[in-house]
Amino acid sequence: MLLPPLTQIPPTIAAVSDYEPFARARMSEQAWAYIAGGAADELTLRDNIAAFQRLRLRSRVLADLSGGTTRLQLFGQTFEHPIVLAPVAYQKLAHADGELATVLAAAAVQAGMVVSTQASIELEAIAREAQSPLWFQLYIQHDRDFTRDLVRRAEAAGYQALVVTVDAPVNGVRNREQRAGFVLPAGVEAVNLRGMRPLPTGSAQPDGGLLLGGPLLAAAPTWQDLRWLRSLTRLPVLLKGVMTGEDARRALEEGVDGIIVSNHGGRTLDTQPATISVLAEVAAALEGRVPLLLDGGIRRGSDVFKALALGADAVLVGRPYMFGLAAAGAVGVAHVVQMLRAELEVAMALTGCPDLRAIGPGSISPAHG
Repeated sequence: MLLPPLTQIPPTIAAVSDYEPFARARMSEQAWAYIAGGAADELTLRDNIAAFQRLRLRSRVLADLSGGTTRLQLFGQTFEHPIVLAPVAYQKLAHADGELATVLAAAAVQAGMVVSTQASIELEAIAREAQSPLWFQLYIQHDRDFTRDLVRRAEAAGYQALVVTVDAPVNGVRNREQRAGFVLPAGVEAVNLRGMRPLPTGSAQPDGGLLLGGPLLAAAPTWQDLRWLRSLTRLPVLLKGVMTGEDARRALEEGVDGIIVSNHGGRTLDTQPATISVLAEVAAALEGRVPLLLDGGIRRGSDVFKALALGADAVLVGRPYMFGLAAAGAVGVAHVVQMLRAELEVAMALTGCPDLRAIGPGSISPAHG
């Protein structure tokens, strides 16, 4: 039997990771497999976290910390801190209020939020509750007309940027979900995709292939589709899922407004490197020409600090706040962000960095182990 959400936060929850057992006790085996699991053997899922732990901070003493702040500007928007809530699908799997609880928490802790195409609440309903910067995550659908309509809906609802996920033309091999028999329960669906034309089934491939040469990959987006999407909107367009300098440079050539280094939280291609391991490569390719963000593996405010030191302007967190959502609803989400922000500020103070601009490569030591 699943436990009800917490009505108050117990003192034993002192760090983000402490939320995991509380979340697990309040989610079905299938929902837990979907939220917590990764692709195949989950090596990338684990290394996203471990790679941060291998980095060491360099403390500095007697620095002038007066007037310190975590404030930053992105795309003309002011953020009070560099911690953004990542797009996570089907949040009703974790809590009955789903994305409405998350957007309430985002307002309470002044965090930006990225709403998933596969949200379990209509994008307009989420936007009506937003009081902090709100971006819309977009999968370019096989139905391009429907995709255009999604962009129009996001613009009309007041979303301030588009985050285009480009690293998942197909789902990863998610063995944990398979073993748990994951299917969406009644009452949970991607409501924003209602009415989209189904993908043509096509015929069997002459070479017996399961994906290559089939209709799914034939409809997968390309750089040409990105140019088409860019022509549809004046909103800033960020690419989420870039893991190499080559793709970062190509994205600049195509006129994107920002890059998010991401391996989809270890949910698509297992044995990819951790995101923090490739961040410096992507940052070097961009040369500061557009904002750079990172997701994957953030579990401490010191992880946020390390990402900023290696070239990120901000980070996105996913599973941590979902564990907070499952355990305690909006209060849990807000608490997760508060803990990460507090830990970030402690790391800044003890490394002599009064603001985000002071954080740089000299703030960390090379990886250990």
